[in-house]
Amino acid sequence: MSRRHRPLHLPVPPAPEPPPRRSHRRRRGPLWQGRLRQASAGLAMAALGAGILVGLVQLTQRLDALLLVSTAIASLIAGLGRLSLALLQLGGLLLVVLLALLALLLLLGGAVRLVRSLLPRPVRRRLPAGAAAP
Repeated sequence: MSRRHRPLHLPVPPAPEPPPRRSHRRRRGPLWQGRLRQASAGLAMAALGAGILVGLVQLTQRLDALLLVSTAIASLIAGLGRLSLALLQLGGLLLVVLLALLALLLLLGGAVRLVRSLLPRPVRRRLPAGAAAP
């Protein structure tokens, strides 16, 4: 008893009309204005780059660059040494705290077992087979 089902055809709404096109275009200024703007931006960038280079040259004349770099590297190495020492000390502290917690847990577990061993055990009566529990 198989029935053939026809596919469901839904009506398709008409496509919306596109908005009307604008016939006005933005007017561009004269060609020389764009070139002037680009040339002035190029000159400003070049002047800024030259100023930065002049500042760097003066900085190297006033400071000993090799001494500056070696001092920075020495400070970095000292900082890394302090960081590794701090991490090692933190790991040792964490190990001591974990050992203390383990000791407390073992003491508590041992005390509970000791108390249980000293208390009398409750007597359980066995029920005959087939009898229901109360």
